Amino acid sequence: METSINISNGKAPLSTSSKAVQQPTRGVKKGIAIGDFIIRLCAMAATMGAAITVGLADQSLPFFTQFLRFQAQYDDIPSLVFFMVANAIVTGYLVLSLPFSVICIIRPLAATPRLLLVIFDAAMAGLTIAAGSASASIIYLAHNGNPNTNWLPFCQQFGDFCQAVSGAVVGSLIAGTLLLFLLILSAFALKRS
Repeated sequence: METSINISNGKAPLSTSSKAVQQPTRGVKKGIAIGDFIIRLCAMAATMGAAITVGLADQSLPFFTQFLRFQAQYDDIPSLVFFMVANAIVTGYLVLSLPFSVICIIRPLAATPRLLLVIFDAAMAGLTIAAGSASASIIYLAHNGNPNTNWLPFCQQFGDFCQAVSGAVVGSLIAGTLLLFLLILSAFALKRS
């Protein structure tokens, strides 16, 4: 390593070397922005799929006669209503955030759109994970019941309904993980500005 001392102006340099640390180039930031866009599309597909699956989950079982039926729908369980609405909100946000992600691809050195995405991605990641966790606890009770409180598992009777909702919860938690990965990716891109 070569160092030089500049005595002429009375100031010593911090460090000069022939192999100085270089900031990432525009191409690296553009690659990060393209990755952000693709992950954002995957998270949007996961949240949209989860919301649609829960909204369409419905099963009816006959009880003694054809005229008396038991029915399981998402709106019978408030946690699933919250789950569907939260995933719909996150899907809407992800659709609206796509233009900002495109701006980050076109102008990879712009920090303001990236900062806005970080702030709102954090809020949406929290909403997605909260909705998925609340629904996961209810689905766990639906599958296993609770013998201490005499809650019987009803997934033995409503198997199709429970499978659909369980798959939607998994999709939502995958979307939450993707949103957390977007946060890390965006924070890394902001750090290198």
